[in-house]
Amino acid sequence: MKLTLLFLFLTAVCFSQIKNPDITAKEIYEHIKYLASDELKGRNTGSEEIREAAEYIKKEFESYGLSPAFGNSYFQPFQFNSSVKLESKNELTIYVNGEDMELEAEEDFMPLPFSGSKSLKGDLVFAGFGIQDLKNNYDDYKGIDVKGKVVVIFRLYPDFQNSKSPFAIYKGIRQKAKIAKESGASGLIIVNGYEDIPFAKDDEFIRFAYDRAPLMTDFPVVQIKRKYIEKIFQIKGNSLENLFNMIDVSKEPSPLALDGITVSMSTGVKIEQGECINVGAILEGSDPVLKNEYIVVGAHYDHLGMGGENSLNSEKTAQIHNGADDNASGTTGVLELAEKFAAMRDKVKRSMIFVAFSGEELGLLGSAFFANNSPVTLESIAAMINMDMIGRMDSSKTLIVYGTGTSTKWNELLSKNNPGFTLTMNADGFGGSDHSSFYAKKIPVLFFFTGIHTDYHKPTDDYDKINPDGEKEILEFVYTVINELVVNETKPDYVSVQKKETESTGGWRVYVGTVPDFASQEEGFKISAVNDGSPAAKGGIKPGDLMVKFGSKTISNIYDYVYALQEYKPGDEVEVIVRRENKEIKLQIILGMK
Repeated sequence: MKLTLLFLFLTAVCFSQIKNPDITAKEIYEHIKYLASDELKGRNTGSEEIREAAEYIKKEFESYGLSPAFGNSYFQPFQFNSSVKLESKNELTIYVNGEDMELEAEEDFMPLPFSGSKSLKGDLVFAGFGIQDLKNNYDDYKGIDVKGKVVVIFRLYPDFQNSKSPFAIYKGIRQKAKIAKESGASGLIIVNGYEDIPFAKDDEFIRFAYDRAPLMTDFPVVQIKRKYIEKIFQIKGNSLENLFNMIDVSKEPSPLALDGITVSMSTGVKIEQGECINVGAILEGSDPVLKNEYIVVGAHYDHLGMGGENSLNSEKTAQIHNGADDNASGTTGVLELAEKFAAMRDKVKRSMIFVAFSGEELGLLGSAFFANNSPVTLESIAAMINMDMIGRMDSSKTLIVYGTGTSTKWNELLSKNNPGFTLTMNADGFGGSDHSSFYAKKIPVLFFFTGIHTDYHKPTDDYDKINPDGEKEILEFVYTVINELVVNETKPDYVSVQKKETESTGGWRVYVGTVPDFASQEEGFKISAVNDGSPAAKGGIKPGDLMVKFGSKTISNIYDYVYALQEYKPGDEVEVIVRRENKEIKLQIILGMK
């Protein structure tokens, strides 16, 4: 494998030494073919293979004669929480009628990936589906004492086959664990029900994968194979399946004290650290004044590796997700533009930073780190141009451009340079790619994108489906836009775009206007940015605030926040508590409509 990687890398380097500075379909194809090769295994953030990709990008920047962006280095490394790992001590024993049922970790039971690490012993109680829906007068904990006890619950929700079940919003396992903990339980056991779906019929464990949020402090959450819970109920003269069916049909809670049954458990779950690397280079401007301002041209170069939680692949087996369009195409755009501008450096008045971000698929980690640790002052960044998935131009020649409202210059600049694309323009500066990290810092942005397709986040996003001629046309267009930015005397102004609220189309979806900080590991919901004019902004929430309470709900992570929003409708006024500079501040928010 290492020899194959070396061969590909050397071939790519030799290729870089003979290509010309113009944007060409051949170079686009060759860049993407390498970056989306099976040997790079999907460029998963923190992997050995993405480091190979980083080295390739660095060598390209060097060959263009660009300077390192980060002092003497082209690399900007930083730590991130990469995964969860089971520690050595994970044990569980059930004591029933003098019999000890010792269960084996990863075979008979499995800690959940957000479980806290703790040892405990407590009586066992059954609390149905572990749901509290007070609006519909449904409470699985009503009439049962769970304080200091271990609660066992079903995984999903009653009336599962009904696509409009009011209980569907309560299926989240973190949400159920939070309810159990706040009800006084010492631990939680999850068991699959009897729904007619594969994971329930096969009694599969919930996938042990990091969900990007902090672990539950001192609260163990495990899943046990159904046969062991069935045995407990049989000993007590009950049928677990009959009880499931009764609750599912009646939609009435049926909590049960399991007298004489005790559980002893120890859980150990640990978050593992990894390293991200942004790769950046600088082209210094030729104007003695304008060279102190910068145009950032960026794209993320990470993808999904072998799949994982963000994969949309219907097959269960791990497969390489090469990410040719997402986002070897955008990374290639950065390289091609860097090469072209480097060849005409005497005509470039403003300085330029070309950067390939890592960790985008995990929540814009790389661009957020860059924006918070910029090699130049944020005030000196005149604009940021982002490219994500620009390799699938079709016959309609539709090109989507986000951020068109973030400067008064953008619409005219795009229109007059448009060579014939059908432009779909969106004013908002926030969105699911790296430009958001710069817009949050009040920097004008543009984001170029050819749209979602059926291979998105699947193993089938391969280089042979790229349209290199179409991408060449896009990059020539982006070049003309950027070229005006690097030569014009006037710096693009920044405009804050107010997000419009929409009319309801059935079912309430509330709008607050907060942007999460996915890199935060603080206990609470960390806010990286706030949409101007949004309910959050009007209520006084600021970037950097840590939300710890929303209405009556304690907020420990982003999932708690999402679950809390489900309790409200547009127009409701909610008291919110945020932590700002070590002080807790109470604010009133009137919720909008999404």
